[in-house]
Amino acid sequence: MSVGREFDVVLFGATGFTGGLTAEYLAAHAPNGCRWAIAGRSREKLVAVRERLAEINPSCADLELLVADVTDREALRAVVSRGRVVVTTVGPYLRYGEPLVAVCAETGTDYLDLTGEPEFVDRMYLDHHDAAVASGARIVHSAGFDSIPYDLGVLFTVEQLPEGVPVDVQGYVSASATFSAGTYHSAITAFSRLREMAAVAKRRRQAEDHSDGRAVRGAKGRPRFEKAADAWVLPAPTIDPLVVLRSARALERYGPSFSYGHYIAIKKLPVAVGIVGAVGVAVALAQLAPTRKWMLSRMTSGDGPTRERRDKAWFRARFVGTGGGRRVVTEVSGGDPGYGETAKMLAESALCLAFDNLPKSCGQVTTAVAMGDKLIDRLVRAGLTFRVVE
Repeated sequence: MSVGREFDVVLFGATGFTGGLTAEYLAAHAPNGCRWAIAGRSREKLVAVRERLAEINPSCADLELLVADVTDREALRAVVSRGRVVVTTVGPYLRYGEPLVAVCAETGTDYLDLTGEPEFVDRMYLDHHDAAVASGARIVHSAGFDSIPYDLGVLFTVEQLPEGVPVDVQGYVSASATFSAGTYHSAITAFSRLREMAAVAKRRRQAEDHSDGRAVRGAKGRPRFEKAADAWVLPAPTIDPLVVLRSARALERYGPSFSYGHYIAIKKLPVAVGIVGAVGVAVALAQLAPTRKWMLSRMTSGDGPTRERRDKAWFRARFVGTGGGRRVVTEVSGGDPGYGETAKMLAESALCLAFDNLPKSCGQVTTAVAMGDKLIDRLVRAGLTFRVVE
């Protein structure tokens, strides 16, 4: 267990784009007495980040710098053993993430990341869930825009409905935002590994225990115009519905029978058609090494939108829940989803794990299972909106 360690939070990736925003958020909002540090492979780059953070909060001039490469297990062990919660924004996670998960699972250290890569999450469950259960570590993936608004948004929706009844929730997400090089590279990598992703997902389903008698399933949706969203909706085969369903399987509050459908909501039909076509082309190009290499070269590590573009970005996730003869519509919304709000979600998740009185959990768990209403409360105080619409 990690009680009594030197640091409450250790952040890997602060020299990158999203990691830098996360470090800035911690510099501005970490509570007095929070002991935190930044980690990475280049001390020179870490020093530059610390200087920038000191302009936000002068106390950061003394911020500890921990040097370790995320692929070097022994160096990672020396760093991880000093922290209670380890946070990483270093992706693509399928390429760089496994050693840090392994060391956290072995040492009983809580772990957070931003991954939207289903294959990585399933591999980490198969390879390290049992070790994390034995050590008491909480391994929490997808603690940003993937997948907090949906995981906690559905939990919030379910809590508005009667207990002990079958529940159905439909989620519709709309956003205006751009994405980072890390997100882009993760998506292209996932597109190139669809067969591997399906095979690992099958292995995970076979390994998991679903013998409690409860029924949890994903709804098979279709493209259509949806009045509840006032938009055209497209089924979204992202990691988000997978995370929601894992929370539902773990928590009895979701009822004896639970179903969830996840959709992208788009106002204009031509835009919806264009998105389908663009994704199809990207998937096709990702299958061939030369075209995949070309696509990956379009963005390099550290690239991201300007502050002006981020300030104009927004997201809204609307949920329609039914159960026990009742219907409820809820909404989770905020500003720039890929950067400002993602940094906020990740940092508040780290502070929640470090400082809040949470339900007992261990192994690979979701944000709803590990933190639930405590994290919702934190995010609301930090400026995100969770509300009942009708």
